[in-house]
Parts: sequence; C-alpha cells; structure tokens
Amino acid sequence: MTGPKILVLGATGPSGICLLRELLYRNHQTVAYVRNPTKIPADLAANPLLEVIQGQMDDTEKLETAVAQSSTVLSLLGPNVMRFPEPSPFPGYYSAGVLPLMRKHGVRRILAMSTISLSDPQDGFSLLRWLMVQLVHLAAGAAYRTMLGIGAVFSDAEATRDIDWTVYRIAFIPGGDDEASWKKDREDGEVFAGYVAQPGWRILLRRAAMARWLVDAAESGAREWVGKMPAISKKAGGGHSKTS
Repeated sequence: MTGPKILVLGATGPSGICLLRELLYRNHQTVAYVRNPTKIPADLAANPLLEVIQGQMDDTEKLETAVAQSSTVLSLLGPNVMRFPEPSPFPGYYSAGVLPLMRKHGVRRILAMSTISLSDPQDGFSLLRWLMVQLVHLAAGAAYRTMLGIGAVFSDAEATRDIDWTVYRIAFIPGGDDEASWKKDREDGEVFAGYVAQPGWRILLRRAAMARWLVDAAESGAREWVGKMPAISKKAGGGHSKTS
C-alpha cells in the first residue's frame, strides 16, 4: 500500500536541494533518504512537510521505511565524475534495492536520472552531443559506464516488472541551489522533453527548471513517458515558463 509522500533519492546534491525546494514550495509531503542530513539547508530541514531518513545504500530496512510511505520516487542518483569507484553501486542499488522495494509496497512510479551518454534509438545525430560523450568516456569512464548501467537496469523487463518508470536524460545542468538562485532559475523558460537533436532540444537545463519539470511529472504522472528515456533540456526558442 502506497503512502502519500514523494521520495527523493540524491537529495543532498545541488539538484536534489533544488528539487526539495520545489516540492516544499508546492506543498508536497516529501521524504528524503540521505547519507548525510547535515547537507540539507536548515530552512528546508525545518519544514514540517519534509521527513529526512538517514541511511546508507546497503541499509535496506531504512530504505524500505522511506519507500513504504511514498507514492512516487524521484531519483537524482548519479556519480561524481571527478571521484567515483568502479564498479558503480547505482545500477545494483536500483535492481536489488529500490525497484524490489517499490514492488513490495505497490509504489509504481519512478523517474530516474541518467545523461545523454545513454543513447536512445529515437535520438538524432548531434555533433555537440557526440563530442560531450567522447569527452566523458575518456575523462570519466566510470561515470560513463554508470549511466549506461542505469539504462540497462531500466531496460530489463524483469527488473522493472510492475514499475512505471521513466529515465530522464540530462546534459549540462548549471545553477545554484540557494533560495534566490532557485527562485530565479525555475522561471528559466520552457523545458523540452523528447529526444536528442529533435527540434527544441538543447544541451543545457538549469537545475531549478529541471526540478520544476520533475514535480510537474510527479503531479501529472507523465504517462506519455512511462517506459521511455526522454532527453530533457531548456527548450530552444521557448518563452518564459508558466509558474506552477
């Protein structure tokens, strides 16, 4: 039986903090499963809508506590490209931890992050994308393989049985996570969701605008992206965003 909350994984990085700000701004009951709660800004930690559960990646009991009270999982889990062990723990964390616990508690919806290093058959050719992927492959091979591994998990029909999943793929996500930066950046134009090199796709998306898109998806269900891997970016030629 699902609970009323939205579970955030990867909540203590800059993008995760922007996501917490967006969720709380829109009055969502939220649970953040984190290794280090001190990384959550004091103004967010004090919000009664936010529950913080501290646990490690191998702490199944605590993770289950977080999953069991949630209806949707929004994940920003991903490697630090400058320092990250190999093999990566994240693909296995999804396949052996998060997804089985979601099935156990009837939590169907998850949106999980990857990057445009992970290709989709519907992608077109982009020279800029090709150059970025080659650079990541050469300079941060572990991160590159992690993103492909995440894609492989969600492409596995057995691993995602009874799960309504979306893997959203990002490229360059600048922006601060303080309140002022979040407020400004969440208004930074429309968000494109589709495939690489389609009309409207760009390489950049500000963190706060990504958070806005994720919460929109959590609220609507984003059924059009279930079982798919859209690339998201600031929409080329898009106007000012419509504030939710």
